[in-house]
Amino acid sequence: MKFCLYKFNPKTFVISSFCFLALLFITCYVHAQENSPFRTGFEETISSKILAQQRKIWVHIPNSNGGDKIKNKGNYPVVYILDGSENFNTVVSITEHMEESSLCPPMIVVGIVPVERLSELTTGTDKELPNIVGNGDKFISFVEKELIPHIDANYPTTTYKTLIGHSLGGLTVINTLLHHPNSFNSYVSLEASLWWNNKKSVEDAKTILPAQHYQEKTLFMAMANRMERGMDTLSVQKDTSGSTALLRSNLEFIKILNNNKTNQLRYGYKFYTDDNHPSVRLIGEYDALRFIFAFYKLKIYDSELANPNFNLDSVLVAHYKKVSENMGYTVKPSESQVNILGYQMLGKKQYKKAENLFKLNIVNNPSNSNNYDSLGDLYLAIGDKTKAIEAFKKALTLQAIPETKEKLDKLLNGRKS
Repeated sequence: MKFCLYKFNPKTFVISSFCFLALLFITCYVHAQENSPFRTGFEETISSKILAQQRKIWVHIPNSNGGDKIKNKGNYPVVYILDGSENFNTVVSITEHMEESSLCPPMIVVGIVPVERLSELTTGTDKELPNIVGNGDKFISFVEKELIPHIDANYPTTTYKTLIGHSLGGLTVINTLLHHPNSFNSYVSLEASLWWNNKKSVEDAKTILPAQHYQEKTLFMAMANRMERGMDTLSVQKDTSGSTALLRSNLEFIKILNNNKTNQLRYGYKFYTDDNHPSVRLIGEYDALRFIFAFYKLKIYDSELANPNFNLDSVLVAHYKKVSENMGYTVKPSESQVNILGYQMLGKKQYKKAENLFKLNIVNNPSNSNNYDSLGDLYLAIGDKTKAIEAFKKALTLQAIPETKEKLDKLLNGRKS
């Protein structure tokens, strides 16, 4: 049985539609209609003693896991998103698309719905908004000490965590990187409001980045084009107007990053000429996750697949060993990926390769009946009916699959005749 258990059809392409609202500093948050048949996740309320509030979160379990919270079905990295009610759906769509394209592992997405956005995403005060007192330290304490433990206790998580924030959320991401560097493995700052509180985060970076060690930590920064006609990223740094303060402060922070490469932080940044403050979110989120998980993609050339001497199973094992080193825990190739490659080799009559791949899937996932069914198909193709019967019988002990039973019955009846 080739692909039916994995809902894979190489002739079908699913295009995800990304919809989002423009995000300004103060936003009206629109909640999904309760009666909508289209679901990307579900809402949960947790009680915070630190904030003395009931906090809403939106949670998405990977589609490949059927949205199931049962822990023995798999364990997943978690992406935490600030301004979750604005950014949740786009990040869910991106992670699902990237997983389907084998560009990242399946991931849980947690969106934190804001309550007092200006207060919880800032620290201190700013002369432009003197009545706002930032409680960002308390908010991050909630995330670290209450939210993350809650997610880890109730969902099938791994140790790998990513924090994503846009605008004031980007400011929070940078502050977390500076002052709580071990809370997350990767940090995504989109159009961060680093101008806040007289650029305090930028000033903090001047002393923290040279002294801090960021081994195995990743940062991606996105900046949009908010310059007047005729300006560029060099000339804008001499500007003093408020309209370029955000871009200037981000560029200044990047200079500090470039001057302190010995701290082992893996970082990247991009300036989006054709995007503005709201629109940079979507493309920035995608590019950030591509950058963070650049090590995840497995590149195999057609010429290698056609080469009978190319040890495909060994390449898979070596690749995912490297992925495991980057993730900090053991990562195995997905069953569907190995199964598809196995049938490709079967189609090319490279039977030993196909057998090795199907057996690799059995070693990694011994309770999945489809892996034994696939091995049975291989033995059928090479005419080894005894081993095919054995594989199909094993598959049926794990799950009653009509197609497998039909193949087994045909083999057994053929023996009797």
